[in-house]
Amino acid sequence: MATILVTGGTGTLGRALVDRLLDDGQDVRSLSRRPHTGTERPGLRVHAVDLHDGTGLDEAVAGVDAIVHCATAPTGGDTDAAGRLIAAAKAAHIPHLVYISIVGVDRIPLRYYRAKLAVEGAVEESGIGWTVLRTTQFHNLVLTVIKAGARSPVLPVPTGVRVQPVDVREVAARLAELAVGEPAGRVPDMGGPEVLETRDLVRATLKAGGRHRLLAPLWLPGPSFAAFRRGENLTPGHADGQRTYAEFLAERVAGEVRR
Repeated sequence: MATILVTGGTGTLGRALVDRLLDDGQDVRSLSRRPHTGTERPGLRVHAVDLHDGTGLDEAVAGVDAIVHCATAPTGGDTDAAGRLIAAAKAAHIPHLVYISIVGVDRIPLRYYRAKLAVEGAVEESGIGWTVLRTTQFHNLVLTVIKAGARSPVLPVPTGVRVQPVDVREVAARLAELAVGEPAGRVPDMGGPEVLETRDLVRATLKAGGRHRLLAPLWLPGPSFAAFRRGENLTPGHADGQRTYAEFLAERVAGEVRR
């Protein structure tokens, strides 16, 4: 049994990873700046730590076998937070740091992606044994973005953009495997089983939710969306995920009906 610290333990991926590690019999520490609720499980310790100031971080990392860094903030601050985590890990002589990143961070010039790439570099140069896994977008993110757009009767759909959504639980399973293994450096990317046109994702989501919207094709300018149109966000050679977006939607709809 290993002791694994998961940062961002209350996030979409963090929760799935904590559950997977506990199911695998590992000792887990879940770190998040938000209060933990509903987390009373054997083998789990929770730590309320904000990586933006680091208060309580040294205690949280002490004695762990590996850290899986899932915490992220699209609004900014990832590089500073990672710097604090790395410093604490080095001081505690942690042997393994695993970082979850995004396919295309080195090819798509979004500010958030640049920050993720900078954190990759900091992890690689930290002097700690490291592993970096890049994945495509989660099913949950695709659904959230489409639902936000569907608040309007006219839903803009980016033209020429394809997505390869992957199931968050499958990513969690891969991270759990990496966390208990030896540091492996940059491991192969992980993508979902299908590359889908944005309009097809939108139509499937609307149908599953019983919604009807007017779809308006939208050409988005700039180098970032040009990179998306080139498919820099895809990894068709590593379509390792098995659960499709349609299966994800069916499960979500069934869950809502049961409630």
